[in-house]
Amino acid sequence: MSKTDGVFSPPTPINEAVKSYAPGSSERASITAKLDEMASQRWTLPHVINGQRSTAGAQENVIMPHDHQQVIGEFYNADQATIHAAFDAANEAQQAWASTSWEDRAAVFLKAAELLAGPWRDEMNASTMLGQSKTVHQAEIDAACELIDFWRYNVDFARQIYAEQPESTSTIWNRSDHRPLEGVVAAITPFNFTSIAANLCTAPALMGNTVVWKPSSTQAHSANVIIRLLEEAGLPNGVINLVHSGGADFGSVALQRSDLAGVHFTGSTATFQTIWKGIATNIENYRSYPRLVGETGGKDFILAHPSANVEALAVAIVRGGFEYQGQKCSAASRIYLPSNIADEVLEQCRAMLAEMKMGDIRDMSNFIGAVIDERSFDKISGYVDVANSSAKVIAGGSYDKSHGFFVAPTLAQVDDPHHRLMEEEIFGPVVSVYVYPEDEFDKACTLVDSTSPYALTGAVFAQDRSVLSQATDSLRFSAGNFYLNDKPTGAVVGMQPFGGGRASGTNDKAGSPLNLLRWVSPRSIKENFVPPTKWRYPFLD
Repeated sequence: MSKTDGVFSPPTPINEAVKSYAPGSSERASITAKLDEMASQRWTLPHVINGQRSTAGAQENVIMPHDHQQVIGEFYNADQATIHAAFDAANEAQQAWASTSWEDRAAVFLKAAELLAGPWRDEMNASTMLGQSKTVHQAEIDAACELIDFWRYNVDFARQIYAEQPESTSTIWNRSDHRPLEGVVAAITPFNFTSIAANLCTAPALMGNTVVWKPSSTQAHSANVIIRLLEEAGLPNGVINLVHSGGADFGSVALQRSDLAGVHFTGSTATFQTIWKGIATNIENYRSYPRLVGETGGKDFILAHPSANVEALAVAIVRGGFEYQGQKCSAASRIYLPSNIADEVLEQCRAMLAEMKMGDIRDMSNFIGAVIDERSFDKISGYVDVANSSAKVIAGGSYDKSHGFFVAPTLAQVDDPHHRLMEEEIFGPVVSVYVYPEDEFDKACTLVDSTSPYALTGAVFAQDRSVLSQATDSLRFSAGNFYLNDKPTGAVVGMQPFGGGRASGTNDKAGSPLNLLRWVSPRSIKENFVPPTKWRYPFLD
């Protein structure tokens, strides 16, 4: 990289505007053409190690969840030798990348953001729609806008971190060197947010780390777009190495590597706990203590007060619970309604759900797509059966996987606040409701806080300001992202940094400087311009 002198200020970040894709709009015509083009092709989705493509390992098909007979690509499950090769490549690239000026590293991701905002937008969105069954709106807010925001804002967050320096005196110059970690970061990413997958591998890379990235197999199509986009943006070979692999196979290699410097993870609580235990078992073998940053599950709540606005509450339940088939770690899953407004709220929810169409996301009149794969379908449909047999089903209650993995949005009312539907993470379009006596809001707060081991997102609806203040205090540790009179989904980079505590993760707040701080190892430098030349202190005289 070229050497230049200057204290540089990157462009001020702004959140990318969400396109509407309304009928007759240019963006609707453009994405429709790209969907047709990409759906007609069968994509090879290789590993990318040190910039080289590899198809080592057993081949597996990538299908459309909403049309599972249509194969749109194939990826290859890496063997252990291939995974080791990815870590070796990251090691080889580490010194050069860590020595690259931060502004040169930043420029890669700033360019990637603008490429995604422009010529790559349709391909990123289309790959997410086809491979992950997202509607055009859900793909736009995730795969385009949120990822653009991550890349723009992370650069500004990095600048803030590097600019934070200690005080000095006239004779002592103190400096903080925000070094990357010593070793390789493993990024293990989920299917449900293309933006999260990209951020988990690029955030450590921005701070000078090299990365081995294992995306979810059900996100393989958009992962391929991400790596190609980063290459066009100028990311050097070996900085981010993509390998497709089963979780157990990847973990058996990654956790044994002495050069494992950290794990950036989003996925299930059980998997993250397994990783944590595996690192503890091998702790004496690592060059340094690995950083563990994880965002896992959620059993996210909406708690309504008797003063809540009924219309706003009903919309929040329907959008917060059923957008993207409830496959968001932040999705509303358990609802607590006071008895005075419960019937009206549930009737409004039922009416809205009755209007929603479910089907192929290429039909833009559909609000609901398919769940991600057959394993997920089987798990979620089991909970639908539970709702049909032991709860009052307000809406939905059906499923069908003959053509696609479709589960109807299911809203079920239970009499027991500790019913399975209220306590267990489902990760699908099943939302449970418990109605509490309207004069027991305090007890409802206690119930919300004590029911679930998770603490990711939650929302409270009330018109009474004192109630909002009370709930904010009593539910302080119940959610890492807490919403007042809004649905518990849709965190925006730079506005609502995202992450939760308890069983939901380490709460390192993606979309803020807090996450990037986890990928540096600061060094304090003290330079003494006039060092002492005599050993005696004045008190000795």
